[in-house]
Amino acid sequence: MRFVWAVVAFVLATVLIGAGIAQDTIFKGPSAEQMELSVSEPAPFVLVDAEVLASREGLQTMIVTGEGDIFVAYGRTADMEAWLSDAEYTHVTLTAEGEPESTAVDAAQEPAVGGETAGRSPVGSDLWLDSFSEQDKLVTELQLTEGHSVLIARDGVEPAPENILISWPLDNSTPMVGPLMTAGGVMLVVGLVLYILAIRHQRRGRGPRRKGVGPLPETQPIGVADSAAAAAIDGGVQAPTGPAQGSDRASGGEHAQQRRSATTRRLAIGLPALAMTAVLATGCTADSWPEFGAGTPTPTPTPTIVTPEDQKPPVVSEKQGQRIVSEIAATVAQADADLDIDLAETRLSGPALESRRTEYVLRDEIAERDGEMTAPRDKVKILLPEATDSWPRSVLVLTVSEEDETVPPVLLTMTQADPWADYRVAEIADMPASSEFPDVAPAWLGATRVPTESPFLSLPPSELADAFADYVDEGDKSEYAGRFDEMSQSLAETVRDSRDAVVQGLKDKDAAKTSKAKFNMTGSSDEPLSFATLDSGAVVAVSVLDTERITPTNKDAVIRIGDNEEAKVLTDVKESAKGFETTYAIQLFFAVPAQGSNEQIRLLAYHQDLLSVKVIK
Repeated sequence: MRFVWAVVAFVLATVLIGAGIAQDTIFKGPSAEQMELSVSEPAPFVLVDAEVLASREGLQTMIVTGEGDIFVAYGRTADMEAWLSDAEYTHVTLTAEGEPESTAVDAAQEPAVGGETAGRSPVGSDLWLDSFSEQDKLVTELQLTEGHSVLIARDGVEPAPENILISWPLDNSTPMVGPLMTAGGVMLVVGLVLYILAIRHQRRGRGPRRKGVGPLPETQPIGVADSAAAAAIDGGVQAPTGPAQGSDRASGGEHAQQRRSATTRRLAIGLPALAMTAVLATGCTADSWPEFGAGTPTPTPTPTIVTPEDQKPPVVSEKQGQRIVSEIAATVAQADADLDIDLAETRLSGPALESRRTEYVLRDEIAERDGEMTAPRDKVKILLPEATDSWPRSVLVLTVSEEDETVPPVLLTMTQADPWADYRVAEIADMPASSEFPDVAPAWLGATRVPTESPFLSLPPSELADAFADYVDEGDKSEYAGRFDEMSQSLAETVRDSRDAVVQGLKDKDAAKTSKAKFNMTGSSDEPLSFATLDSGAVVAVSVLDTERITPTNKDAVIRIGDNEEAKVLTDVKESAKGFETTYAIQLFFAVPAQGSNEQIRLLAYHQDLLSVKVIK
């Protein structure tokens, strides 16, 4: 009966192991679902809607093949359509039946301002959330949401690759393979044990039996036997050992050897079975086992932020903003090293560009003039993108040094003029350690631009630059005295002290009798840039121009430059009968409270540069 149960165990082990192997091989489903996109007509660009990629569940893998350069980028659908508004492209959408459909889109009759109708490369555009470039074959994983699309191209001139494949993973896990293989291994061991026990039982049942007592040897008279034994002893001869004793010892050794051989055979059979069971149990992957007790993630509370119903999407994401700032920092650093104003102009504009234009000229002529110029740091700490879908669009960024915490942060604004332009920094300033940045919306939400004439702030952005300039010029007599915080007052006092130093210098050189100095600060003509904060206030970026005019007091006097190397380089003269005009540009960032607030206008960051020295004509 033991043999029967052993056979049953072997059969069950075979069935279980076979079922496990079959599930992981011939019965295992495909690992991915694929969709091939067809392009009706060759075009420089292919735009794939997010609904095509999201038509199946799971992570999206896009495979694009073709000889030569391959470029793939993804971004907001509206942004990509704006970038393609003056170009011919193929638009891939999804039909009602869930199948991809391609449509050729012609260029607009009147290209948008700033567009180029042909030969525009998509590589390196700040508009993309992310992009990828490869040779001959490009494979990338995506997870696009509604409102985003993918752009496929080469260089904007050659037709885009047409071999486009989208793949979605399928759940082909086999959670019963592990239990089946393990159960089969256990049944295999049970069968082997039963088989060994059956063999042992059979051998015991068929073992050798003891025979009956044979005929006794012929006896002798007692006297004779005793006499023979006594004679043997007297003669010194030891009685021989009986044959029965030697036979018993030989038989015992043989039985011990048989037991050891049986034990060895059982181990030889049992150990491979145990090893096979271990291999079957450990050879299964995590997908070969059912999941028990999968924990539910504990939600983490986050601050509640109410999104307005008409809120537009932020113009850049956090990753995109970091990439753009890093590219700007690298370009500006190279331009500063080479004193290349044309390179600087690709990433700077407004006051930031004009101040460097002057600085490059001075550094090219004055060897002693060195030092680091204010530039973006390598890490974005606060990113406040404008929430809009139109152009121009702007971003407020606070950057810090990732390696050196003692380096002051740099606050800047960057603006994109149109879909085809790169972001360029207009205002940039150092932020003192004592300055505290206001609470602003997270980067994923973005912020609204505050109108320049907004009545909801304690001071409209359009009046802020002139208000600060008036406070610097008039001091406590200004109508804005008391409106600015202690840091603003300290900066104004520093400007006044520098003016007093110029006047004192004229007196020390006995030039006060024949010349005079006049100072005036005004707001620049650049439009202020304002971003709303969470406390209904705004961060406002403005710039002011501080002008210094030194003129003669009589017609016979002349104004000499003396040892002013900057004036010599910028004017290329040594004296003037009408005098000189020096202009400084000061870039300022203020936190302006809401209307009705008792808080002062706080200065967040500032930076001063020499803008020009001119001969008065």
